[in-house]
Amino acid sequence: QVQLVESGGGLVRAGASLRLSCVVSGDTFSEYAMGWFRQAPGKEPELVAAIGWNPVNTVYESFVAGRFTISRDNAKSTMYLQMNSLKPEDTAVYYCGADRDEEVRTAAAVDYWGKGTLVTVSS
Repeated sequence: QVQLVESGGGLVRAGASLRLSCVVSGDTFSEYAMGWFRQAPGKEPELVAAIGWNPVNTVYESFVAGRFTISRDNAKSTMYLQMNSLKPEDTAVYYCGADRDEEVRTAAAVDYWGKGTLVTVSS
């Protein structure tokens, strides 16, 4: 059974940085396209960034472009999200998602989810 475990969240001040990790077990990590989503209180989940089977294929939502960097290390079965210049509006639970068959673009298409890690950014 495929399992995804996020870590790296926490409480930081605006302008700080965090690095989230998502470790995948139970299957061959390199065979999955991956993505980071977030869900703020009272809002729908939204895609933050995605990375394909080829790590050069990355997509960022406009609200994080230039501040966040997604990457993957297939040898470690781990995906990362480096978050710089954090803003209070980045406060949310961040989830990683995996899809074996297609690039991650929507929450509905994701095959497997982690349980999330909370990021809180104070002003």
